[in-house]
Amino acid sequence: MKQVLGFAITGSFCTLETALGLVEKLREKYRVIPILSENAATTDTRFMKADSLRRRLTALCGTPPLTGLCEVEPLGPGKVLDLLMVCPCTGNTLSKLAHGITDTTVTMAVKSHRRNGGKVLLALSTNDALSGSAKSIGVLLDKKGYFFVPLRQDDAEGKPHSLQSLWDTVPDAVEAALEGKALSPLLR
Repeated sequence: MKQVLGFAITGSFCTLETALGLVEKLREKYRVIPILSENAATTDTRFMKADSLRRRLTALCGTPPLTGLCEVEPLGPGKVLDLLMVCPCTGNTLSKLAHGITDTTVTMAVKSHRRNGGKVLLALSTNDALSGSAKSIGVLLDKKGYFFVPLRQDDAEGKPHSLQSLWDTVPDAVEAALEGKALSPLLR
């Protein structure tokens, strides 16, 4: 029986294609339950139309993405997931998680999953990781049950505060997080 991976997508719109590629890869080994933030579920951008994202996730996972608070709240009490991954995780979502704010589908999914000690893997993609979001990274690094996909500066000259997850390390980071471990080094 396959382990169950919640795959929560937030509004880092430039990384949606990457996230879909990861879902496609991970579904070979895991049963993937897709979750979309309100912004990811409803916002049309130059990178992708919201309807296309929802359709493609449904086709990949065999089930429509969860898009509302009431849909994700039962994940925790039902102990549905073996791991919840937020990929991509924006600085906004990261900060909300660090401060216990539960006002979106993704933050509610995390809160619900964490209520029973569930493990959460964060795959950051944010332009303010080394400025406004740095404190939130520190807060979550210090919390048991939170893990990070290894990170790198994606454009040190043009965007000196930006960090992005190393997408090719995601499968290994998932395996490690399921075992309660973090991949290291974190910054590469």
